[in-house]
Amino acid sequence: MSSHALERSFLNRLLASVTTVALLLSLTSCTSQQSQSNNSAVASSNTGANLAEAKTLVLRVGFISSESKLPIGPEGWAFKKGTLTPALKSLGVTEVKFIPFVGGPSLNEALVSGQLDMGLYGDMPALVGRAAGLPTKLINQTRVGQNAWLVTKKNGPRSVAQLKGTKIGVAKGTYLHRYLMGLLEQEGLTKNVKVLQIPSADAKAAIERGDIAAYPFAMGAGPTLVSQGFPAIDEAKDHQGLVGTGVSVVTESLVSRHPELPQKWNQIRQQALQDLKANPEAFYQFAAQASGNVPLAIAKESYPLDLYPTEPFTPEGLKLLNSTKQFLADQKLLKSDFDIKDWQIPNP
Repeated sequence: MSSHALERSFLNRLLASVTTVALLLSLTSCTSQQSQSNNSAVASSNTGANLAEAKTLVLRVGFISSESKLPIGPEGWAFKKGTLTPALKSLGVTEVKFIPFVGGPSLNEALVSGQLDMGLYGDMPALVGRAAGLPTKLINQTRVGQNAWLVTKKNGPRSVAQLKGTKIGVAKGTYLHRYLMGLLEQEGLTKNVKVLQIPSADAKAAIERGDIAAYPFAMGAGPTLVSQGFPAIDEAKDHQGLVGTGVSVVTESLVSRHPELPQKWNQIRQQALQDLKANPEAFYQFAAQASGNVPLAIAKESYPLDLYPTEPFTPEGLKLLNSTKQFLADQKLLKSDFDIKDWQIPNP
């Protein structure tokens, strides 16, 4: 499959995901209207109960992980330290539940179907969801500068140029996909390699069998494979504009009911970040354990402290976010256009 064919296949998959989100939004709207009609006669009698319910909240937060039960970063650190939920108590939050998802599309569907209040995930699925009409607000960029490692088979290509005429795997719809396509374009190899859709869980075996010559791996997996003797012939951090970012979004429904929550969440995140930077070894022990008990050196390389910006938004982070949005637009992968500024929460 050529890289152009990959883009067409990726478009079909994303459009299917967008269609699912749009359909869920439509059904949710219809259900809400019907519920409002059915409940109008008893609304006044339930006012007191509704107000009482609105003062309490079990905050359901989705994040992307195949192993960890907590996000690796200041949010997970605050939860582990026992400071997250108590700090939100004044807003009526009685419990914070972190729920792992294997990918962005499934997290988007959980947001639109009302199963989640917040999402911590990659910029690409968040942008696609918003363009499809997913009613979210962007409250921060929790990670800026996610690295990727382009790993090859042992005794395989030793440079990006040597990938000419080979097959490369990638997990579509991730920042790894954005990195790979940008790298191939920079190196003039877009038309000279075959890019195949391969889930990250199957990538190592595909490299070892020789099915593909290279694969871009994310944090955790990339450094682990390098430690096992697999060469990394390129890294995203060595190319301006090709690293990934992670975002935090909340549903508009949550904001309407708890308008103070986004700002409070960012304050807690900032305090937790200060604490983990003051205790880096303890944080890396947490990161190593959460990543499946990887060696401490792997955790340190995967999650450098400067990956987590102090402020909710930075010029570098917003530049990367807009660049990713433009990439998606150029590939006709956005259902509609929107301004990042309109998506951001005011006064984060």
